[in-house]
Amino acid sequence: MKKFAVITLMYCIVANLQSNAQTNQKPVNLTDLNFTVEAAPDWNNFLKRDNGWFGGDGIYTIPLNGIENKQAKPNDPILFIFSDSMIGKIENGTMADGYKMIHNSVALLKGNKPVEQNMRYSWDTDKKDAAESTFIPHTPQTDSTDYYWLGDGFVNQELGNTVYIFGYRVRNVSSGAFGFKEVGNTLIKIPTGAQPPYHDLQQMDTPFYLTDKNGDIGSFGAGIYVNTKKAGAPAPDGYVYVYGVRGIGKNVMVARVLPKDFEQFDKWTFYDGANWVKDMGKVADVTDNVSNELSLTALPDGRYAMIFQVGGMSTNVGMRIGATPYGPFGPVIKVWDCKPDLEEKTFLVYNAKAHPSLSAPGELLISYNINSLEFIADLKKHPNLYRPRFIRLKIKK
Repeated sequence: MKKFAVITLMYCIVANLQSNAQTNQKPVNLTDLNFTVEAAPDWNNFLKRDNGWFGGDGIYTIPLNGIENKQAKPNDPILFIFSDSMIGKIENGTMADGYKMIHNSVALLKGNKPVEQNMRYSWDTDKKDAAESTFIPHTPQTDSTDYYWLGDGFVNQELGNTVYIFGYRVRNVSSGAFGFKEVGNTLIKIPTGAQPPYHDLQQMDTPFYLTDKNGDIGSFGAGIYVNTKKAGAPAPDGYVYVYGVRGIGKNVMVARVLPKDFEQFDKWTFYDGANWVKDMGKVADVTDNVSNELSLTALPDGRYAMIFQVGGMSTNVGMRIGATPYGPFGPVIKVWDCKPDLEEKTFLVYNAKAHPSLSAPGELLISYNINSLEFIADLKKHPNLYRPRFIRLKIKK
């Protein structure tokens, strides 16, 4: 009994010390960040092209050395992944006959600077040697008309440096500007050393597509934060955090898994607002009003910056500050107004995100996409419209 009493007393003392430490801990500031922001014309002009790939959106960047949280070195390869992409030529101020839109493409950049000769664009070709999507769905749940919209990806250093990319299976349901619907979630697996157009890749259906009680859909893969020492995370806990978005409120969900268990979907856990649970149906909304593509980046002071397009398709690039990779998150901080890019009433802006491997220390290079409700008609008048634009957010000490 005496031994038990001593152990109990020691436990209580430790618990009280921990409680006091937590009570006295200074609250994390989730509302303020001292920064400036400016256009990044070097990157804007980098993607302004008139031959081959001349337009696209999506744009996630994946450092192929697996170091996600630091600026790439001059010889490091970085994989750009684009969703819908325009292939062809621009002549006499318009798209030349023979252009084609494919559903996704890629590019490889050597280094961290927008140097044209260091960027190599790639896509697949069909039997007639016409441009074709790099990634085409081929899984048990795929319908013959499905195609991929790409989510985020990363290099898994615990599984042979395999590149994993989320692919949302999308199906057209009408001929309108937004006449498509996401119908499933897929994981694309590219073996280390593979070269575009990646004919040796693998694909697998995942369970990370859900429908809530209101019939709103959600899916994981909108953003990935690799919180490991090997990935260069400043406060690593060993997990890969995967962000999902659901509903018309653009609500954020968070899942996590150890890198070695990435393909073992039963080992994934989901944040329910207090604990990590195995039941995806209990996942909580940690914040809202984001976009279907986003990013999470560690800030120099230990906080985290979530970058997104406010509300999905507004003219504002937004940021929320998080205390941890899974929150809590503060209010929307407006970073940039994209209105000057909207020359026509039909133009729209969407899916902002940061690119840490292309960002200098103390900065975040941020992209956002521009498109049009009158896609082909406006591209004939503005053939260089459909490409990401870039800004630099500079953090002041």
